[in-house]
Amino acid sequence: MIRGILFDLGDTLIDFGQVDVDHLFAQGAQLAYDYLRGLNQPLPDFSVFHRRQLRAIRFRWFISRLTGREFNSIEVLGRISQKMGQKLTCKQTEELAWLWYEPLSKCAKVEDGIIDLFSDFTSKGLKLAIVSNTFVPGVVLDRHLSQLGLLEYFPVRVYSCDVGYRKPDRRIFYICLDKINLSPQEAMFVGDQIKVDIAGARRVGMISVLKDPTGKKRHWRIRPDYRITSLKQLPEIVNRQNFS
Repeated sequence: MIRGILFDLGDTLIDFGQVDVDHLFAQGAQLAYDYLRGLNQPLPDFSVFHRRQLRAIRFRWFISRLTGREFNSIEVLGRISQKMGQKLTCKQTEELAWLWYEPLSKCAKVEDGIIDLFSDFTSKGLKLAIVSNTFVPGVVLDRHLSQLGLLEYFPVRVYSCDVGYRKPDRRIFYICLDKINLSPQEAMFVGDQIKVDIAGARRVGMISVLKDPTGKKRHWRIRPDYRITSLKQLPEIVNRQNFS
């Protein structure tokens, strides 16, 4: 009996498509730089500011992939700000983190009718949650979800930057299942990556659903239980699992 659905975030709940990461990072750097300048904080030249941030994030990203443990970019931003002699409140640091992310948020899209889908799920008693691999601070992602009108449907959100574990590590899934009070056999996980989302879900015994908008026939060593091109296909899967 499926009593809850866990979702990946990027390119599952929110579609970002093909983006120029370097260009978006440069845009975020400019927004952050202008914000700090507006607060009369000490700053180097923009090129130095941009380079320091980029190097720090790239280094921590590389280490996280080697270790399988996540980092939180807000901690990186905080340390760099301190080294530059800046004194920021928690709220100012959170706003700074948002400004770095804001250019990417403007690339985001959600499927038409998705709010109605989640409203219908919750009205029927299905529990919804998010499990995401991300170094973007949870407070920033929550703000974006709120802007999209999605936050209220996901009372449980587990971000790797907050718990330290990255999918497909079982522990991040178990943390979420514990928070939402479900056993693995009562939950379904929806994601867009075979080696991360589907492999992780299967490890803990959840029904796995791959979101693949291309619809192309592919052969994977790790196979999802279901494959969809749109989240609107999920009610059919839930009905099949619960009433077959």
